[in-house]
Amino acid sequence: MKSRPGIDDVRLLERLGIAVPIIQAPMAGVSTPALAAAVSEAGGLGSLGLGAATAESARTMIRQTRALTAKPFNVNLFCHRPAKANAQAEAAWLAYLAMEFRSVGATPPAVLREIYQSYQTDEAMHQMLLEERPAVVSFHFGLPPARKIAELKAAGIVLLATATSLQEAQRVQAAGMDAVVAQGIEAGGHRGVFDPNELDEGIGTMALTRLLVQGTSLPVIAAGGIMDGAGIAAALALGAQAAQLGTAFVACTESAADSAYRQALLADTHRATTMTRAISGRPARGLANRMTMLGELLDAPPIPDYPIAYDAEKALSAAAKAKGNAEYAAHWAGQAAALAQPMPAQQLVAALVTELRCSIGALRDVQAKWEEHRVGAVEAVIA
Repeated sequence: MKSRPGIDDVRLLERLGIAVPIIQAPMAGVSTPALAAAVSEAGGLGSLGLGAATAESARTMIRQTRALTAKPFNVNLFCHRPAKANAQAEAAWLAYLAMEFRSVGATPPAVLREIYQSYQTDEAMHQMLLEERPAVVSFHFGLPPARKIAELKAAGIVLLATATSLQEAQRVQAAGMDAVVAQGIEAGGHRGVFDPNELDEGIGTMALTRLLVQGTSLPVIAAGGIMDGAGIAAALALGAQAAQLGTAFVACTESAADSAYRQALLADTHRATTMTRAISGRPARGLANRMTMLGELLDAPPIPDYPIAYDAEKALSAAAKAKGNAEYAAHWAGQAAALAQPMPAQQLVAALVTELRCSIGALRDVQAKWEEHRVGAVEAVIA
């Protein structure tokens, strides 16, 4: 088995132009220019989730972030297979949700739409990236066409892509990415699986990180369930060169999370997370609520394709929120969500760095004691 450095390996940090091995997850709908800039200013890599954006709204967010920081940041795009419309399935899903709409005094939409365009087919978004040239671009749900990858690399952009298995990571490497994000099953938000209809082994972050460190030559970024410096240190000890945290940043002052989302995340009583397709049509982990439960009932019909199903959830959630009801909202959160703490992003990064240093120091103390014990044991045998 090959051995690769982790804790002391700073090659990826140098490539990304950051000082600490902390990446704020993109989180479409929650990340903001203020959040991304604050993380980058603190020495990490801030990110913008642009998967739900148009080319022009994405350009605006990039420029707003640049107005707040001159440091590198990441922009993230969705590379899902474009949805296959199925009028019968969509009508059945709307009929299933009709009672929920009535309960909040609303009427279901007549038809559902494909509300997000995949970067696979979005030429306007690609052209905008070539013009704006953000320092880092990352991909979720798969990979863009080879032509787009080549043109982004020629523009000097560092490219990252998510993998949830060794097989996906090997495809990421073959495509010419500069690093791979190892997304474990613990992660909040959408699973980055390339094909949601294939078997998902559901590998945890620590196991996946080690598999990718051993099975590819790419720098690995660990993601999923990491909320503090001890978690970052564990990922680095397994060979990752950085850790990506999402849920930890949702509670930050600069995020776009609304009050209901923050209250649910920071509640004193534990609220379970669950993996669901009911919200968007793709597997995603969030805080369990009425909407996630609807996807689990035995009489639930097949859920339409992503992001067509998301159109129904957004309409239902908006109607419910108008009545003060957040039980249909997408409150994405990872399995360690209970560790979230509300604070400004720069303060959170500073706290994570302090915890990381303490954890690395503790690991080195353990190593020193083990070495001392090993030497003592050998001397005792010789004697």
